[in-house]
Amino acid sequence: MTGAVPRKAGMGALWATVLGSSVAMIDGSVVNVALPAMAKALDANAAGIQWIVNGYMLPLSALVLIGGALADSLGRKTIFLAGLSLFAFASIGCMAAPTLGWLIAARVAQGIGAALLTPASLAILGADFEGEARAKAIGTWAAAGAIGAAIGPIIGGWLVDAVGWRWVFGLIVPIAVAAAILAVVAVEGGHDPEAAKPDWPGGALATIGLGLLVWGLTIATSGGQGAVYSIAGGVVASAAFLWWESRCGTRAMVPLGLFGTRSFSAITVLTFLLYAALSGVLLLLPYLLISTGWRATAAGAAILPLPLIMGAGSRAAGALAERIGARWMLGAGPVLVATGFAAMRIIPGTAIAFVPHILPSMLLIGIGMTAAVAPLTNAVMASVDRHHAGAASGVNNATARIGGMVAVALIGLVLTGGGRGVSIEAFHAALWLAAAVAVTAGVAGWFSVPAKQP
Repeated sequence: MTGAVPRKAGMGALWATVLGSSVAMIDGSVVNVALPAMAKALDANAAGIQWIVNGYMLPLSALVLIGGALADSLGRKTIFLAGLSLFAFASIGCMAAPTLGWLIAARVAQGIGAALLTPASLAILGADFEGEARAKAIGTWAAAGAIGAAIGPIIGGWLVDAVGWRWVFGLIVPIAVAAAILAVVAVEGGHDPEAAKPDWPGGALATIGLGLLVWGLTIATSGGQGAVYSIAGGVVASAAFLWWESRCGTRAMVPLGLFGTRSFSAITVLTFLLYAALSGVLLLLPYLLISTGWRATAAGAAILPLPLIMGAGSRAAGALAERIGARWMLGAGPVLVATGFAAMRIIPGTAIAFVPHILPSMLLIGIGMTAAVAPLTNAVMASVDRHHAGAASGVNNATARIGGMVAVALIGLVLTGGGRGVSIEAFHAALWLAAAVAVTAGVAGWFSVPAKQP
């Protein structure tokens, strides 16, 4: 095999991974527009709504690094198919859920499946392609994920309006079946015999710690009891996780040595805060629109400018970062996002119109996110030595998901009517908070790259 040409079955492997990873991308983006319908059908309160989202995000955030290690040690094809199968069956479980508890349990299973198939799909591309062909394959994989995230809310909204929220999950099944067939035929089952064993204790402690912290925040903001005990337990489990990781050294799921540099620590803070602010707003905006009479399809389409701008502008933003320096982009991008959040406060409580009330803000947020995200990966890679590049990238991706998960755990402060609606006054207050968080992310971004480093 040459450095520029994939093996004969390479295109089948490419489309298997594209379709497989797309199910996780689509699922993550379609659920937000279906939440009001789910809440009404299953009589979910604010805490229940939060766990419909975080039931998926928790295992995905905590276990994605273990999923990558399993793909290396047990076989890329094996783990990819296992994750894909679990995701598909869990999606059927979501579709058939008779109660809220059933739905949340199925969402947890979806998250575990996504934690297996997502890193395995990228590992397959690394093994089945070489040289220029590998770069093109990974670019196709990333572009497909962006497209899935862009069209997901529109398709999901249309399904909610046309046939009901359960078919949001039914959409996943045929895509997963097609991906599985292609994977069986086209993907090789290689593994790395020298790969490190998965850090199971670290994964368990991370899941317990994050779970208790998120549960504590959720019940604290939705009027439940026992928040202090849950948060305290989360802190203890998180401390135990850090202690365990320090003992594991180079075998750690999260090598603590990564945080020995100011750059990586600042980038981690930037990622957590920026994605927390964005996730909170993007969850609340469709909820507000639907509660004021918008159809779910239109509410999903209202978010479309954001992924379109990011997809169209990422290459140009990366080139600009090379010319003026990543520091400027990482500092100014989140501040522009904050400006977009603040501008969104013109949204009224009734008669919300897309062009005057939403579009200007979405344009600002899209440009700001493009400016920040485009140089972020390179900044992550530059902040550590080449031997820790993969771990650094994995930690940064997990940090973005954890930021979103914490934001979702706090939305109980904004939801009204037992989780059935959004107060416009509370929504405006949440926008100010999100803007402040994004500005803080910009400050972290400014200090994440030395001034002399492009």
